[in-house]
Amino acid sequence: MKLRKSLTLLWAYNIRLLWLPIMLVAVSISSCDDNNSTPAPLGNIVEIAGKTSDLSTLYAAISKYPSLVNTLSAPGTFTVFAPTNAAFTAVLAAIGQTSIDDLPADVLENILQYHVHATAAIGSAAITPGPLGMVNGESAVLSTTNGVFIDNAQVTTPDVEASNGIIHIVDAVIVPPSMLPIVGTIVAPAYFNKNFTTLIAAVQNADTDILSLLLSDGPSGQGLTLFAPTNDAFEAAGITDVNSQDAVLAYHVIDGTVESADLPVTSGSAAEVETLGGFFYLSNSGGSVNINGLTQVIGVDIAGSNGVVHVINRTLLPPTKDITEIVSDAAAGNPAEFSLLLAALNRAGLTGALAGDGPFTVFAPTDAAFISAGLDEAAINAASPADVAAILTHHVVKASVYVFSTDLSDGNVMMLNDQEVTISVTNLTVQDAAGSTPPAGLVVSSLNILATNGVIHVIDKVLLPD
Repeated sequence: MKLRKSLTLLWAYNIRLLWLPIMLVAVSISSCDDNNSTPAPLGNIVEIAGKTSDLSTLYAAISKYPSLVNTLSAPGTFTVFAPTNAAFTAVLAAIGQTSIDDLPADVLENILQYHVHATAAIGSAAITPGPLGMVNGESAVLSTTNGVFIDNAQVTTPDVEASNGIIHIVDAVIVPPSMLPIVGTIVAPAYFNKNFTTLIAAVQNADTDILSLLLSDGPSGQGLTLFAPTNDAFEAAGITDVNSQDAVLAYHVIDGTVESADLPVTSGSAAEVETLGGFFYLSNSGGSVNINGLTQVIGVDIAGSNGVVHVINRTLLPPTKDITEIVSDAAAGNPAEFSLLLAALNRAGLTGALAGDGPFTVFAPTDAAFISAGLDEAAINAASPADVAAILTHHVVKASVYVFSTDLSDGNVMMLNDQEVTISVTNLTVQDAAGSTPPAGLVVSSLNILATNGVIHVIDKVLLPD
């Protein structure tokens, strides 16, 4: 009995010894599986930005450019300096905008590229002071004094690892050196706004002196006043080619800072304002400010470090021809217009007068208006020069002033022949001294034709003196 019991205990003991190595191997294998398990993959730079709440503005900005998304999603060794939402809010305020959606596409893309270094993933411990080439072709400056800085931005959260590089979160948007001279100046409201890309293209295609001028304090050192046309303003003026527009650009700039409260108030005629490209004529009455009769000021007093900006809805075109030249060119046009007016001016001997200094405000009848009055070319040439002159001088305002449609008001206006016409702004008519019925109508599409020596308004009926 004792022998059998001893054999049974020995068998059980040996069985336990046999299983022990097996269990140890199993535990060892299990432990090795835990240590060698595949870690969760890191997201790429774009994915990490998309998942980080404080980088939502940066993510929205990057998402506007599929090529940039593709680049920063692909394998690589990128170092990205990522501005926070607060950083974007601050820089937008500095450039006078409220949203990244306001920025021109090429400007925003350039700024984003200036936050990316493409040739190495540089951890904060490896950062050394000095220049760092960025994707936009310019160099930022790294500093390690009292923290890690890139240009004016401090790294607040370093070494956010991504599958294709590393992200350092910064507290400011860094602006490329090529843009820095523009920030804060009178150019900035247009440069950083997508509604002024045509103006900026015209400036960039102009002589380099134009941009230098706009970034300066002006010839007098007293700042500048820029009347800035929107993209729609260029279209309204029929300007499709932004090359060689130096004269047009200079015509929008006043030497000196003139805020809206300082603009001259007018009554009955426009005020002459000197610009760096000649004179324009400002009408300021009844709460509306207009230039050369066709352009309205739609935004005022946008401050810059070197002056002030007013926004306009139609690009200003400096005049290049006098009244006689405008009439002559129209008469030679196809279709021709003003051919009978030119014949009348020649018959009366007034072509030279209307080429003089002026200024003259002329109500110019169409060819159809002359024919309706029985004044074809034969009749004009058959009449005495004095009689023709008596009619023509009833079409010229006596006062030597610029009277644009925005200066007109209901009432009587003395003409060059010392007889009055009666203006109705409500009905857009001009009643002659003879009391002809119906009165002459102002042709709305052909008002405010600016000459170097006056302004022309087209009418559909000849005005007859009493």
